[in-house]
Amino acid sequence: MKWETSMKITLLATSDVHGYIYPTNYATDQEQPYGYAKIASRIKQIRETSPDPLYVIDNGDFIQGSPFSYYLAKQQDHHVSELTNVLNEMDVDASILGNHEFNYGLSYLEQAIASYHHPVLSANILTSKGDPYFGQPYVMIEKQGIKVAILGLTTQYIPHWEQPETIKDLQFVSAVEAAKQYVPKLRELADVVVVAYHGGFEKDLETGEPTEALTGENEGFQLLQEVAGMDALITGHQHRVIATKVNGVPIIQPGYRGEFLGKIELSLERTVNGYRVSDGKAELISLVTDEADEDILSLVQKTENELQTWLDQPVGEVQGNMKITDPMQARIVEHPYIEFINRVQMAASGVPISGTALFNNEGQGFNETITMREIITNYIYPNTLAVLKITGQDLRDALEQTANFLAIESGEIVFNPTFIEPKPQYYNYDMYEGIDYEIDLRQPVGQRITKLARAGKPIHPEEDLEVVMNQYRAVGGGNYHMFSADKIIREIQIDMTELIADYLRKHQRIHAEVNHNFRVIK
Repeated sequence: MKWETSMKITLLATSDVHGYIYPTNYATDQEQPYGYAKIASRIKQIRETSPDPLYVIDNGDFIQGSPFSYYLAKQQDHHVSELTNVLNEMDVDASILGNHEFNYGLSYLEQAIASYHHPVLSANILTSKGDPYFGQPYVMIEKQGIKVAILGLTTQYIPHWEQPETIKDLQFVSAVEAAKQYVPKLRELADVVVVAYHGGFEKDLETGEPTEALTGENEGFQLLQEVAGMDALITGHQHRVIATKVNGVPIIQPGYRGEFLGKIELSLERTVNGYRVSDGKAELISLVTDEADEDILSLVQKTENELQTWLDQPVGEVQGNMKITDPMQARIVEHPYIEFINRVQMAASGVPISGTALFNNEGQGFNETITMREIITNYIYPNTLAVLKITGQDLRDALEQTANFLAIESGEIVFNPTFIEPKPQYYNYDMYEGIDYEIDLRQPVGQRITKLARAGKPIHPEEDLEVVMNQYRAVGGGNYHMFSADKIIREIQIDMTELIADYLRKHQRIHAEVNHNFRVIK
């Protein structure tokens, strides 16, 4: 049979945009080199200059994660379509469900899906009967005579993060299991089979060595090893920057907030029955020099202006210094901002012990006048709270796990590099209020909690305790297996951003203070 190269197709992919349209992080007024408006500008440019069929895919986590997306979800006179219309304007071919799509509840997600002008895919989120819950596991799209199948997959780990009530009627199966079911069928129906997976890689792509606990959260490496027939693999979730080939399959992961546009170019050969992929290459397009697209900006400008006014409204005042200048130091020596967050959680729940985290290194704490901007850019997740009934041993085990996120390098305490690459896990290092404890990094792993007491008395392993924490951690998020949904005794169904604002309205002036109830020893 004679083969001859005859066509090319281009896949453009975004992932983990997290509601960022304007090129801003909202904490400052300075322009940032990301946001979907910049992506849109580059997509339009490629469309205008490329004669080849073009497929545009959003790989999930689009409707949550920025102050803009939060504002839409929380203001009654706004609708999620103000965000989804951005993708509609760009004639996106398919969207994949990400884990953060569920954060504002199933009803909100279903409104978002209904507002899209394109299919929203997930083959491994199922009904109790085993059918795709959201309707379409894949889509077949033909352009210029080339049949392209796009299979959507979502990390199966959502039950470990999401409120049980939100997902009670859903089944989450392995992405690998679903791919093995669908890819062979799609191989028979299509010229090109694209897998778009809102998940990442659990092992090093070159050595195959595990880069994290093999929980099933990320199955990208396993997909590449066990699922034959993929012509391209789009990934996300980990916010990594990846463009390479593994086992001949071009793969991409385009970062976070729209900082890169992923591009896969596939060369096709004509066959008796259609086409086959003969070669492929992957790249990531930086958007640093791109101008934001004016059409996209105009779509959201009215709401963006409202948002900026809302973000700048004062909510309370601080007496003293609650600024974060050194995020690492704030984790090892109790910081007034961390103590404040724990105090808010204790007040909202009425329980005497609270745990929280400093989610990333971008939070700057509070100025003397606290605005909504500072609240929402410091507490970046739409978490609600849960109260758990646990044992003293559970609490000790949790603290031992937290201790593993610290290490000593050149005599200084640092965040354990194991938990920074391939994805920073700052949000999994917890700090507690209502107990007194010490982390001694000189001791062996599993024996680093050398003091654990409450009200001057040691906490015993069999002792029952009520502890408040965010819902993500309460169901075991971050691989805190000592916590689980069956230990939740009640929930506070108001997200933390609102709880913080409500607390400040009741306590107009707060004090920047700490009681130094924990100590880290090197």
